[in-house]
Amino acid sequence: MTNQSNNTLLLLDLPGIKKLRSGKVRELFDLGDRYLMVASDRLSAFDVIMPNGIPRKGEVLTQISHFWFEKFSSLVPNHLLARAGEPFDVPALAGLPAELKAQLARRSMIVKKAQPLAIECVVRGYLAGSGWKEYKQSQTVCGIKLPAGLKESSELPEPIFTPATKAETGHDENIPFEQAAKIVGPAIAAQARDLSLKIYHAARDYARQRGIIIADTKFEFGMFEGKLILIDEVLTPDSSRFWPADQYAPGKSQPSFDKQFVRDYLETLDWNKTPPGPKLPDDVVAKTTAKYLEAYERLTGRKL
Repeated sequence: MTNQSNNTLLLLDLPGIKKLRSGKVRELFDLGDRYLMVASDRLSAFDVIMPNGIPRKGEVLTQISHFWFEKFSSLVPNHLLARAGEPFDVPALAGLPAELKAQLARRSMIVKKAQPLAIECVVRGYLAGSGWKEYKQSQTVCGIKLPAGLKESSELPEPIFTPATKAETGHDENIPFEQAAKIVGPAIAAQARDLSLKIYHAARDYARQRGIIIADTKFEFGMFEGKLILIDEVLTPDSSRFWPADQYAPGKSQPSFDKQFVRDYLETLDWNKTPPGPKLPDDVVAKTTAKYLEAYERLTGRKL
């Protein structure tokens, strides 16, 4: 059922419940008229899943998502039916062993059966990652022309919407808005863009007051009963670049609230970035857990 290592949940099967898919981090189960989405403690770096997980990571991702879903419920409807820690009044889960229910409690969501859009909705407020690489070559990001003279990690004059294709394996591919409109239809693409920018603006302004810069983020939307709703996870350290505001200095890459310790460690190894991933040392794992927890505490003002 579960692969326990270091108090982490790495693999999950639920007796009598159909698993629909196992992503890099999340497991999706079919509960009939709804889904059960469970965040594991798996960690992927350079698109390779590491053999040992990060304790409490799935819990942090789920609880941060809940926080934002609640905060922005008046801006955009979302897929949440029951939040983690609430009693899951679903007959399919009633017969699970108590130990398993306890494991699920803080890392699960019961959600609507939305049909996900076939694009990733990315918003960038700062120049980093693949955006910085493209800018150096052509002064554009996803074909959007930007001012000359920007540095790595510079804040953009205005946040930009840069959609991407969804890759089953490997990296998603940045695409121009026109291509996104062809994939999902012009009206839905425009609605997804406008909602993404609206949520990003609100989240960025809120997080800044809490000492976090949200450099960029990826939203997932789906269609439910003819309407566009926010699904999956939202504004977590896995789907966003969170930088500590008090250490922000453009002109170089920034420290961040995610798996940076893991990436930095992996860069020191003689490893070709293909599976299998190397086992992570205890100190790297502990520092990564601490960063995830700090992101939650800063954003929500609560201890987890």
